[in-house]
Amino acid sequence: MRLTFLSIALSALVVAGCETTPDSTADQEGVVSSEEEIVAIQQQGVQAVPGSQEDLDILVGPRVFFDFDSSALRSDAQATVQNLGAWLEANPTKRIRIEGNTDERGTREYNLALGDRRAEAVRSYLMALGVNGNRLTTISFGKERPIRLGSTPEAWAMNRNATFVVLN
Repeated sequence: MRLTFLSIALSALVVAGCETTPDSTADQEGVVSSEEEIVAIQQQGVQAVPGSQEDLDILVGPRVFFDFDSSALRSDAQATVQNLGAWLEANPTKRIRIEGNTDERGTREYNLALGDRRAEAVRSYLMALGVNGNRLTTISFGKERPIRLGSTPEAWAMNRNATFVVLN
């Protein structure tokens, strides 16, 4: 039973990741896992293959969050990107894609441009930390890939992000 729970929980981590707003993280369907659940899984010794997406999600977190109508990295996002830089240093053959996302407000064109600025902000910060830009690609999905459905301040906050995807 415990092994089944761990398998389900690890699967949820892969989908939802472990980068959080102050108290939760959400997957595509808006299911929320608390930070305490994630820490408990980590403490139980759940490990991923080094350099895998799961490894990045557990050790760094799969995304950073932004303030409304901003592409400036917040202090919590800077700390996560610094951890991402250390992860990339420890995994020198890995490349990542940085996906810029926005909440649903605004036009499609505006949100694509804002998502691009968010992805580029992460890429620029990583390069300033010494990561080779050839290992980093960016794309903007604008408002097309929400991680939390709904028209609430909480959903909007979760959808203003840049997500990290391991490419190889």
